[in-house]
Amino acid sequence: MSLDDCRLVELPKISDPRGNLTFIEGRSHVPFDIARVYYLYDVPGGESRGGHAHRELQQLIVAMSGSFAVVLDDGRARKTVTLNRSYIGLYLPKLIWRELVDFSSGAVCAVMASHRYDEADYFRDYDAFLAAVRQDP
Repeated sequence: MSLDDCRLVELPKISDPRGNLTFIEGRSHVPFDIARVYYLYDVPGGESRGGHAHRELQQLIVAMSGSFAVVLDDGRARKTVTLNRSYIGLYLPKLIWRELVDFSSGAVCAVMASHRYDEADYFRDYDAFLAAVRQDP
C-alpha cells in the first residue's frame, strides 16, 4: 500500500433547515463492510492517538465535530491530512501508519473499521511495520 491509496471520501450531505444529515454505507462509501464503529472524544489538548498500523484492517476516519490532523506514513513517505468536516472521511487501507494529532477542543473522531478488534492485526512497533512494508508486494 502507499499514500496514494489513502483518499478523502465525500459523504452524502442532505441539507435541511432543521439540520443536516450525513450517512455512511459499507461497500458504497467505503470499499469494505463495516464491522465495527468506535469514536474518540475528550482528547486533551496536545495529546495524540493512533501511533500504529494494521495488517489487514481498513478504516474510514471522520471528524464528527471539531478538527484534528492525521499523519500518514507508508514506510516511504509521510503526509498530513486535516479533517474538519463531518461529511468528509479519510479512507485508510491496510499497512498505513497513522497518528491523530492536534485535536481541537471538543473534537469527536469516528472510525468505521472493516474488522472487529483483533490485537494481532496491529503493528505498534514502527520498525516491525517497516519490515512488513518492505515484504508487501
